[in-house]
Amino acid sequence: MTPTPTHGKVCYLEIPAVDIQQSVDFYRNVFGWQSRQRGDGVTAFDDSTGQVSGAWVTGRPASTEAGLLVYVMVDDAAASVAAVAEAGGTIVQQIGVDAPEITARFTDPAGNVIGLYQEPTG
Repeated sequence: MTPTPTHGKVCYLEIPAVDIQQSVDFYRNVFGWQSRQRGDGVTAFDDSTGQVSGAWVTGRPASTEAGLLVYVMVDDAAASVAAVAEAGGTIVQQIGVDAPEITARFTDPAGNVIGLYQEPTG
């Protein structure tokens, strides 16, 4: 899928990583992101929609505090919390803290704090 070029859209992320393959496996297993090698040898990713891409970068500190906080949309927050834990991440904010919003926060294998967001139904 070719991303839709739209003014103001978030389109690219650089995610600090300690071990690129560990991060590739984590984001693939939890969110279904696909990885690829760019022509310059960098390991890049595409999210499950094909609309957001990026790369894992080494030599940069992880975002261990919730300053700028990116949330990944999920179908089922509870199942995603379980998938994060199973894949080696750590839940740092349980579901329910931001009620009525359905969110949670986790750290990935490098220690980056990332949010989960489930669209409310009904």
